[in-house]
Amino acid sequence: MKVLPDQTRIAVDVRDAVKRYGDFTALQKISLSIYDNEFFTLLGPSGCGKTTLLRMIAGFEDVTEGAIFLFDDEIERLPPNKRPVNTVFQNYALFPHMTVLDNVAFGLEMLGKSRSEAQRKAGEMLELVQLTQFAARKPAQLSGGQQQRVALARALAPQPKVLLLDEPLSALDLKLRQAMRYELKEIQRETGITFIFVTHDQEEALTMSDRIAVMSAGELQQLGQAKEIYEQPRNMFVADFIGETNLLEVSVDKIESGRAICHLGGGHELTCDAVDEVGVGARVHMSIRPERLFLSEQPKESESLKSRIRDNIFVGTDIQTIVDLDDGPRMIVRTSNSERGAKRIFDKGAEAYVNMERGAARLLVD
Repeated sequence: MKVLPDQTRIAVDVRDAVKRYGDFTALQKISLSIYDNEFFTLLGPSGCGKTTLLRMIAGFEDVTEGAIFLFDDEIERLPPNKRPVNTVFQNYALFPHMTVLDNVAFGLEMLGKSRSEAQRKAGEMLELVQLTQFAARKPAQLSGGQQQRVALARALAPQPKVLLLDEPLSALDLKLRQAMRYELKEIQRETGITFIFVTHDQEEALTMSDRIAVMSAGELQQLGQAKEIYEQPRNMFVADFIGETNLLEVSVDKIESGRAICHLGGGHELTCDAVDEVGVGARVHMSIRPERLFLSEQPKESESLKSRIRDNIFVGTDIQTIVDLDDGPRMIVRTSNSERGAKRIFDKGAEAYVNMERGAARLLVD
């Protein structure tokens, strides 16, 4: 039976956590709550503080200020071996002289389990990650993906309340990473253990997570479900970091009935939902995802933007069309190959109108 996140119970509660190394502040008052049985992802570029936060939860880094609670118990003063969490690292740290079964059983024996009990439990974990037939092999005889699953089985064997995963897929090739995303999500659902996953890969975060915390420069930029973060980015960093987008500089000319009328330059106007932090007269940015745009020979609505086709780029599943607006900025329109009959592709140099699906434009808090 698959276990879903329990939003009535908080597994990990981070309260105003700060981490300083001398004069450098790596984390700046991070507060977030992670639900029991949730697949939660810390996402951001290298150096944003996501691994530091993970190590603080694990106990490998001290908390300079603030507090961390695990199922209502304050844990930041507990040593790592006293915390009911386990970590899967980027380098799997398997013992090369041990068999796969012994690698998985090792931690259980260190916890005082008898050898027979440890091996029985290790066998169950290998079955969970579909590696039973490799139990007698040494790590060097396994592929990278298989080694990753051994490390996962070893971390799951003691049945931790929370499993921390520090970019465990980064060393795998693209096809294997894609396959492992699905497997990790399935294993998390089967075990009901809270997973906290660290990655800089936006696609990993979007496809695997119940919720995502986007981080930059030691600060939490946005927290929410994948669809919410993608379609309703709060600021320029989130809009630009998550997926591809058109970032357009606009001035807010008027706000009426919750709608903001914005001037784009070159006489172009666009309307979108207003946001509380942006008032009339503000110069901010607007985000429009390329797949929410389409081209036409004639204007469809008052907000159709006249343009000229600069180039069409074939990217496999999509055609990416680069257009220059008349006296305005450059934009990207993405059309799925399966939609070429419904969404017309124009030749390079042709004139066309850029049209926007309703709700596609998003004002950003810069």
